[in-house]
Amino acid sequence: MQEPKSSKSFKEWLDHLQQESWQLELVISGFSIFGLISVFEPLSYQFSLAQNLGNTIKANLIMITLASCSILSLNLIIHVILRGLWIGALGLRYVSGDIDFDTLNYYSKFDKFLRKRIGSFDKFIEKLENYCSIIFATSFLMIFYFLAFFICTLLFALLIKFITTSFDAETIALKILGIVLIVIFLISILLTLIDFATLGYLKKKKWLAIIYYPFYRFISLITLSFLYRSLVYNFLDNKLGRRISFILFPLYISVAVFSAVKFESSNYFFNENASSFSQTKPSHYENLIEENKAFVDLASIPSKIITTPYLPIFIEFDDDIEDNIVSFNKDLEIEEETRGLNINFISDTDKNKSFDSLIKNLQPIYLKTLESFFTITIDTSEYKDVEYTFTKNRFKQTGFETVMKITPLKEGKHLLSIDKHINRKDSLIKVSHVKIPFWYYKND
Repeated sequence: MQEPKSSKSFKEWLDHLQQESWQLELVISGFSIFGLISVFEPLSYQFSLAQNLGNTIKANLIMITLASCSILSLNLIIHVILRGLWIGALGLRYVSGDIDFDTLNYYSKFDKFLRKRIGSFDKFIEKLENYCSIIFATSFLMIFYFLAFFICTLLFALLIKFITTSFDAETIALKILGIVLIVIFLISILLTLIDFATLGYLKKKKWLAIIYYPFYRFISLITLSFLYRSLVYNFLDNKLGRRISFILFPLYISVAVFSAVKFESSNYFFNENASSFSQTKPSHYENLIEENKAFVDLASIPSKIITTPYLPIFIEFDDDIEDNIVSFNKDLEIEEETRGLNINFISDTDKNKSFDSLIKNLQPIYLKTLESFFTITIDTSEYKDVEYTFTKNRFKQTGFETVMKITPLKEGKHLLSIDKHINRKDSLIKVSHVKIPFWYYKND
């Protein structure tokens, strides 16, 4: 018969493992840090690509992954540094033993202070061991906390979106249900935060516990707490674990604030300013954009210096542009929304063919509308009859492209201006979309 795992031998095995766990911690931390650092760049690129393509679901998922990688990397780096200090302390203990304050022969005031604050060297090593073990476990607990925060935020946003859509007789009951769910959700969040901040006070008092219990179960369900509940309560019954957990939260906030700090070298020109006749941005020139690292920002031309008698222009596509184009030309309005994720296990073939035919007929009208929607000007000369096509550039961004003849231009510096028409208070107004300076020199 198999010996039950609660037996003495199993506990002895666990005790032995925890004594030797530092080796596994270092191996896992080392490989994890290397792997996490390696994925930051490709994940950041995929996040930017998803944003540019308007894929909000993919962008949010990648954002969660990036944030989790950042939290895990920070914790594991702290763990490796402390574990390295712990190994160094062990080596020093082997050579020098404990601290001999009598040999140091300090004045009594300093001797008394140092003996009280430092104590024995073995106690210092024990503290380091405890810190290392707790931080290593906390690394993964913090990811679950972040995931729970994201789930709650996403659910709240979906509920708000649900109840703020238009009311009608058929959906009013669902709206009321949505409002009730939001109230329950907010109360659950508030009680959970109070309970967390007070280290479980609501679970200790009889009547508070009875009231709190259903809200606790509700939050536990939506935050997937069954995956990490054991870790949480193991930390709560340990004073050092609670202290480290509360220290890490402000540390994350400090790192986030520090990462937002930027340095400006001029009082008159700023890195974040839009391009103009006086300032250029590399994201507007395709030859200056690094492959797999950056994207076109709003629009682009091949380079700062144009030597050909024509100028190719790429205008980045986004949902807002399409919404404004449809507002600009009501003939483009369609009943069925196809943007976003679409899953069709069972589809009506005849209906799909009819819809595809409708879209193909609307595409030329769409592109023709662009000619009036966008206004392209070089210096003060407006270009008429600009024809567009829908395309993807070499950075996999979707958008519109056109090519303009520029032979009449004089050699020297010029400013390309792209304006667009948008709806504002039931009227169309023209606003600046982007400005791109360039130099034109004929290639004789």
